[in-house]
Amino acid sequence: MLFLLNDVILSLDAAELAPPLTRERFAKVSLSYVGKLGQELYAAEPLLHHKDLEKAQRLAALIIAKAPDVNAALFIAPSRGCLVDQVQVRYAQLSLEIMGSLFERQKAGVLSNVEADRQVWRRLAA
Repeated sequence: MLFLLNDVILSLDAAELAPPLTRERFAKVSLSYVGKLGQELYAAEPLLHHKDLEKAQRLAALIIAKAPDVNAALFIAPSRGCLVDQVQVRYAQLSLEIMGSLFERQKAGVLSNVEADRQVWRRLAA
């Protein structure tokens, strides 16, 4: 499964990355809680998706487990060590065509944060 985390396409098998929690315990975890966990991770390391791929993949797997229709997430931290509540979170559901296009660009080494923003997040649009 492909998942866009900020400007990196992750190719993952969510079943292999899910934490070893019982179904009952995991059912109590909400998407909001997973988002808060992501905010904590990004407050500590704003470039998590580049610097710690394993944590990024686990975060993506948790998001997918709680919201299977979501295949993209954006976490924006203003600085390392910022307050958790300062980290902005957005989720998206992208078409297979967009995900495939972004993945091909990433494999070719030409996917940038500007390109991901233009096609998905539209934060830099005038």
